[in-house]
This record gives sequence, C-alpha cells and structure tokens, in this order.
Amino acid sequence: MKIGILTGGGDCPGLNAVIRAAVRKGIFHYGDEFIGFLEGWRGVLEDKTVPLGLNEVAGILPRGGTILRTSRTNPDKHQGGVGRCAENLKKHEIDALIAIGGDDTMRIATKLCELGLKVVGVPKTIDNDLSGTDFCFGFDTAVNVATSAIDRVHTTAEAHARVMVVEVMGRDSGWIAIYSGLAGGADVILVPERPFDIEEVTAVIRKRYERGRLFSIVVVAEGAKLATDVDPSHGAAVVTEFGKDEFGHVRLGGIGNVLAREIEKRTGFETRTVVLGHIQRGGSPSAFDRVLATRYGMAAIDAIHRNEFGMMMALRGTQIVCVPLNEDILRTRYVDQELVEVALGLHDKLVKDTVS
Repeated sequence: MKIGILTGGGDCPGLNAVIRAAVRKGIFHYGDEFIGFLEGWRGVLEDKTVPLGLNEVAGILPRGGTILRTSRTNPDKHQGGVGRCAENLKKHEIDALIAIGGDDTMRIATKLCELGLKVVGVPKTIDNDLSGTDFCFGFDTAVNVATSAIDRVHTTAEAHARVMVVEVMGRDSGWIAIYSGLAGGADVILVPERPFDIEEVTAVIRKRYERGRLFSIVVVAEGAKLATDVDPSHGAAVVTEFGKDEFGHVRLGGIGNVLAREIEKRTGFETRTVVLGHIQRGGSPSAFDRVLATRYGMAAIDAIHRNEFGMMMALRGTQIVCVPLNEDILRTRYVDQELVEVALGLHDKLVKDTVS
C-alpha cells in the first residue's frame, strides 16, 4: 500500500518516534511505500511532499520536533480546502493517510473520511486533554521538564525568601500543572478547570510565612482564569495581542506575570515569574513517550491493514485500541477529580480552597 503521513498542530516530543515506527513496521512487515506531507494539512493542501523510507527515518527516535515539520493550517479556512486535500491525496494515489495531531487535526481527518478517503488518526496533544485516550505522547516529557524546573526554582526561592510563580502549558485543562505541581511539591496549583480568587492565593502564602516558611512555589497553567466578582465560577484567561490561529484559538500567555504582580502587591513578598513556554515542547522525548509513540505508530499501520479506517489509536489502560473518530472522543478531557483530591490531601483547608 502507499501510505501518507502528516503531523499537524503544535510540535511535541515523540512525533518522530511515531513516524519511524509506522514506516519501519509498514516496510518490514507489509512492503508498504510511504510519502510524507510537509507542515501538517498545509502539505496536503498545497501538495508539499517528501519521500519517507528507511534512510529518512534512521536515527530519528530520540529527536524532538518532527522531520515533516508542522503547522496549524486549517483547510476549512481556505476556499475548497478540504476538497483540494482530497484531490491531492488521490493525485498521489494514497491508499491510506495517517494523521498525527490533536482535536483540530482529527476533525479535518474526520471530514476526509466523510468524503470517502481512508484515514486513521494518532492522538497528539502535549496538554493531554483529548478525551479519546488515557495518555498522549509528549505529555510525560513536558511534565518532566516542568518538574525539573520547579525543583530548581525551589532552591532559589528558599535562598532569597521569594515567591516563585511557574507558568506551564495548559489551555483548557491543567494536566501538566497538576502533575508537575504534585511532583514538584508546589504550594499552590492553579488550573483552567476552576477560576481562582487571588485573595485565596495570597492568604495561602501569608499562612506559610506565619508558619516560618519564608518562600512559596505557585504553579499555574497558562489557561488558568481569574474569578470575577460577579460570578466566581467564571473567569477570563490572559491572552497576548497576536490574535487567533486558523482553528480559532487565541494565543495564551501572561497569567504568570499577572499573578506574580498581584501577589507581590498584596503581600509585600518579593515575587518572580518563570514562564516555561516552548521549553516544554522541545528536546528529546522521555522513555515513556518514545515507547508510547512507537506503539501508536505500529498500531496505526496494523489498523490500516485491517481496513479499520475512520479510527483513532488510543491508550486505554495498558492496551492500544482503535476508537471511532467522532466528536465524543475529540472533546476536552479535564483533570480527574481524584488527582485534585490528592493535591488537596497534602495541604490544609485554606489551600484546599485554591486547588480544585
């Protein structure tokens, strides 16, 4: 079979491991031929391709990023875009396409399936917020990076008696914040799932100071929201001035600086911000992510040869399974209440009101 592969959306560690596994399994076990589409859906839309063979995937397992490059191109935002994608796939006589990406990538894949094309999906979101799977590759690496950063700021925070605010990724869900905050021993963890009251945060820090703990670590997801006086259950995320991408997502960033400014203003304690940003996306994938990504790539090839199209690979427990591509699996997966309870159990009642 002739199989196309693309990587869409934001980059993350493990993408190359998926590509490598799919190509090697396909060539060695099925005699497949592969073609790569460059820069996500842009490559399919604009017919930008490269050959993918054993030489092209040699040595890429530990590499971050993606040898196919990526973009947030949305064919729906271009005149006849989805149709043009279908035409280019047919032009190259593609028997099946492996789309590696998050919910936006999968929605375009679903539309191509509805046009009769044979597509399978591999879930990729560094925020780990795709409902169809228990874990996405790249998440574990990001958590390790964030945890290491929290460990490092602990020492400087204690040495200078400072409050350190660590801003991590997490647009709509706080998986990275809750995992790295727990692993790094953060004193306050703020996630998008619950708008926070700045007075509650500063009260926690003051109480620590009264107990003789002259420093604090606050971990905040980039999508965390300040509660409003009108409705404490709703809030607004902090955004940059760069507008939206083609899928309608605003560019988040700045909650860490806003929070640090307010903490210092209200407590008088010196406060600093560390924004990890794209550092969480870069570099070599963790062992867990390399193995998971490899399993996803191999499973995608096997699904193609079982004629299981319109499906997405997913991790359920310890097994890789195929689940139908539909809106149910593409909805946002929020942080488990059980994990929130773990965080709550490590702190007193005052902190419990700020971490949920």
